[in-house]
Amino acid sequence: MTPVKLDPGLALIFDMDGVVIDSNPVHREVWVAFNRLYGLETTEAMLQSMYGGRNDEIIRDFFGPGLTNGEVARRGAEKERLFRATIAGRVERMLVPGVQAFLRDYSGARTAMATSAEPENVAAVLDEAGIRPYFQVVVDGPQVRKPKPDPEIYRLAAERLGVAGANCIVFEDSKSGVRAARDAGMRIVGILTTEDNLQDTSISADNFLGGNLRAWLASQRCAS
Repeated sequence: MTPVKLDPGLALIFDMDGVVIDSNPVHREVWVAFNRLYGLETTEAMLQSMYGGRNDEIIRDFFGPGLTNGEVARRGAEKERLFRATIAGRVERMLVPGVQAFLRDYSGARTAMATSAEPENVAAVLDEAGIRPYFQVVVDGPQVRKPKPDPEIYRLAAERLGVAGANCIVFEDSKSGVRAARDAGMRIVGILTTEDNLQDTSISADNFLGGNLRAWLASQRCAS
């Protein structure tokens, strides 16, 4: 299939969890099981707070500020090993509907992934799903000093793509991610896998199957 045309001055930046892969339900299950290993019962408020977050912040939020940096890292790695074991062999079935075809159709565009996830999780998703070649740039959580909702991760992705923030279109599913993209001065597509309603987006879609999203992308032009 011939790649879909996008204004060549624009770039596409994708979050991973909740945008490329519908993994947040699994993250919820794994956090509940992991926290119980340490005698901690997980509330709905705790689960809501982890969307778009980075592991070190989530661990400190859940277990308190008294942990050493080494213990935070160890617990985070332990939780993510459990997550990867849970999704192994299931990644392709967990992809957000239509995302593989969408990435293929827009393969001529400058494209990045900017995710708070750990690099091992990113590798597991990109490689098992066979979609790594579609991303020229990948920025994961540990590559930035300040995680979402700080705009650092999106600014870094844009810089590595060589595109101004105003000419980047971000695909996000979480409130913290939308805030990060907004503060980076980017256009935002809300993917409604995690939240029923995302504010401050240019357009929202349940997944990548509908034509409205492609029509909107076709209407976008590079800012001067």
